[in-house]
Amino acid sequence: MSLAVRLDVEGGEPMVADPVVTPVLDPAAVARGFRDGDEAALEVIYRDVSALVHTLALRALRNAADAEDVTQATFVSAWRGRERFDPERGDLRGWIVGIAKRRIADALDARTREARRLTAVKDAVEPAVSDGEAEAVEIAYEIEALGDPKRTIVSLAFYEGATHEQIAERLDMPLGTVKSHLRRSLITLRRRWEVRDGQAS
Repeated sequence: MSLAVRLDVEGGEPMVADPVVTPVLDPAAVARGFRDGDEAALEVIYRDVSALVHTLALRALRNAADAEDVTQATFVSAWRGRERFDPERGDLRGWIVGIAKRRIADALDARTREARRLTAVKDAVEPAVSDGEAEAVEIAYEIEALGDPKRTIVSLAFYEGATHEQIAERLDMPLGTVKSHLRRSLITLRRRWEVRDGQAS
């Protein structure tokens, strides 16, 4: 992980940058500077606590890419919400760790929701396929209609049982992009099947 961050002024998000030499500052001064929007203070606190945040996320999620996402999301949330931090009432390091724990919980919840969607789609697909070739063709048509790259991602996931990581590697795509495409595809397919079932009933 990088030892420093810079602020994307237009986006308002901390971004990884090249290591820089930053003078040692008093923790209280860092906390006040962070709250007031001082980018040097952001760099100091990032170097101080980012490794801890990443470790906590990795232990909970057991996935390096997800841990990186949580680490980034933690500092984005902290920087955007810095005005809510009160240096007189708490430690900046502990405040950021608290944000990290909430982002980890969010990631776990999202993982659970995605697993439920996968189960729901599989439950919808498997009975339909067993009902006959016409149903299987209809499902294949719906997946085909998604278009690439969603069509390929869904096919790899459901017909070949490939994991998110395997799909990302095979298609040379970022893991987050694969997850996003799959999530949106599942929502689209589920809506189409719900409409189809409603018309048939």
